[in-house]
Amino acid sequence: MAYKYLVIVESPTKAKTIEKYLGRNYKVVASKGHLRDLPKSKMGIDIDNDYEPHYISIRGKGPLIKELKKYANKAEKIYIASDPDREGEAIAWHLAHLLKLDPTDNIRVTYNEITKDAVKEAIKHPRPIDMDLVDAQQARRVLDRLVGYNLSPMLWKKVKKGLSAGRVQSVALHMIIQREKEIRAFKPEEYWTVEGKFLKNRKTFTASASKYKGKKLDLKNEDDVKEFMQEIKTRDFEVQNVTEKERRRFPSKPFTTSSMQQEAAKKINFRSRKTMMVAQQLYEGIKVGRGAAEGLITYMRTDSTRISQSAKNQAQAFIEDNYGKDYLGHRKNDKQASGAQDAHEAIRPSNISRTPESIEKYLTKDQMKLYSLIWSRFMASQMAPAVYDTVACDLVQNEATFRANGSKIKFPGYQKVYKEANNKDNILPALKNGEMVKSKDIEPSQHFTQPPARYTEASLIKTLEEQGVGRPSTYSPTIETLIKRYYVKLEAKRFEPTELGEIVNDLITDFFPDIVDTQFTADLESELDEIETDKKAWVDVIDSFYQPFSKELDTAWDKMDKVVIKDEPAGFKCPECDHDMVIKLGRYGKFYACSNFPDCRHTEAIVKEIGVKCPTCGKGEVVERKSKKNRLFFGCSRYPDCDFVDWNKPVGRECPKCQHYLVEKKKRGSKQVICSNCDYKENEVKSSQQA
Repeated sequence: MAYKYLVIVESPTKAKTIEKYLGRNYKVVASKGHLRDLPKSKMGIDIDNDYEPHYISIRGKGPLIKELKKYANKAEKIYIASDPDREGEAIAWHLAHLLKLDPTDNIRVTYNEITKDAVKEAIKHPRPIDMDLVDAQQARRVLDRLVGYNLSPMLWKKVKKGLSAGRVQSVALHMIIQREKEIRAFKPEEYWTVEGKFLKNRKTFTASASKYKGKKLDLKNEDDVKEFMQEIKTRDFEVQNVTEKERRRFPSKPFTTSSMQQEAAKKINFRSRKTMMVAQQLYEGIKVGRGAAEGLITYMRTDSTRISQSAKNQAQAFIEDNYGKDYLGHRKNDKQASGAQDAHEAIRPSNISRTPESIEKYLTKDQMKLYSLIWSRFMASQMAPAVYDTVACDLVQNEATFRANGSKIKFPGYQKVYKEANNKDNILPALKNGEMVKSKDIEPSQHFTQPPARYTEASLIKTLEEQGVGRPSTYSPTIETLIKRYYVKLEAKRFEPTELGEIVNDLITDFFPDIVDTQFTADLESELDEIETDKKAWVDVIDSFYQPFSKELDTAWDKMDKVVIKDEPAGFKCPECDHDMVIKLGRYGKFYACSNFPDCRHTEAIVKEIGVKCPTCGKGEVVERKSKKNRLFFGCSRYPDCDFVDWNKPVGRECPKCQHYLVEKKKRGSKQVICSNCDYKENEVKSSQQA
């Protein structure tokens, strides 16, 4: 069937959805992302001619470009509806070049959500391509190319092939390694706490020692504890300083890209890459019921917490109808964080009435988890604060003071839809100044200060955002590159730098200190943002960076020594040729290899014994292994002769109920020994370090 108008979007899924909205006069096709880019085989930037980029058609995209031109020749009018951000604007500009369209004509269409009303309204208001946005994207692309295509060959020459360095990547690696250095340098210090259980009318409550001789308690050793405990002569304590207050806890703002990645990591255990992939599916359209597919959330790449008035009105109507007027929030428009890109709204449901429960049967498990998180976070942001009644008092005997704190939720407010940790009631009995309570049990406990925790994916993203390094859309690919290059590895969901990562970081820190300096990188990000608002010319920003950088490059090529990563002796012979085995550093970590390479190509994976005999055969040792998806599991060292395998770590004991082997099951913030066969469980033990 003939069409008058051609609409070009980025993804085939989006194309199908939008074509159903627009009707028979419209043909909607997909560019499938970028069609032109800088060449992979060379720098592709004319440094002497104002850093002019030389774009070429991406390999493999030739037939698609030919097809798009064929569609364009049949249309009376062409609209380019790529994503509403810098990257999308650049794609639109490249498409205009390929299809010989005038970028100053009204050919650009943007929308923040893929719903019938939003798309139809956007088509009515096309605009020219925003060249400030294009320049902002182009500046980032050129800058990253200048850094990556200069530093990476240097690392290949000086360290080993296959390495890379990037503008944001190098800062992230530096942060991880600086944290590791803090951990190594950390010296634990002893300290003590004293906890007490107290009785009032047969009700038990707890209090912690807080003061000694009128000063804040500071127990450094056992002698301090003995001195403090000598003040406690009897079981009787006097209640003093009873304070009752009403406290309000306000809801968090709606999601930005980075806050969504952080919360998804904490609450539903999603890696940032998975979060963005599932969010893309929810944005592009899900078929719900008999109607056409429709985008369930607004655009998922945003720094903004702003929401439209119509979305506010929808949310308020829903809250009043389902929870009552008391649950309505009255938050004013939030000020945006410094450097936030406020081109479009926060991440929110496109239709508030589509509750997670009402569409669960149409979603995959992962889609349901993320949609529920987005829906409840947005709804909570428009609701009233939670209200708590709090009470605090001192329990005093001689010079020893204990502090008791209690709270009880008075009004749940936003927590009706968005649960948070540590929101359980802690109710104290009714206490009055001057009355006496009895101690039931007072126990001192020895502790040692803990080193700072390694970064999790969520805490690294949070720190990068706080430091103004990179943009939300760059965090996920940056982290994946660090893992892929084996600069870091994930151990218990925390980033641990590898020997290779430390070598690369040391070289970049020594010769290119600005590249790993967070303030320098944040300032550069701000300059790149100013291109978008036409406050700075992109060529000037690139030039001010490149001139000193090029001098550092010349120095590094002359003075950087070649790093030789020596093979370590493995301590055993090759089973095939009887030469010594060595430990080599490969792309995916260390492994055993024959020293007689290339004549002998025998290799073995390095496995770690956990000191437990195999519960199946009783002969082999249980060893740690990694699945293809890099997930840790436990197996027998005699595999394939013994096929024992378990995701949980065997502890070397039998179940007292059924005599099967016991395993250590890790939970969030704790671990528990359970039976691998029956319902036997032991008490949970809290993890020593929290993120």
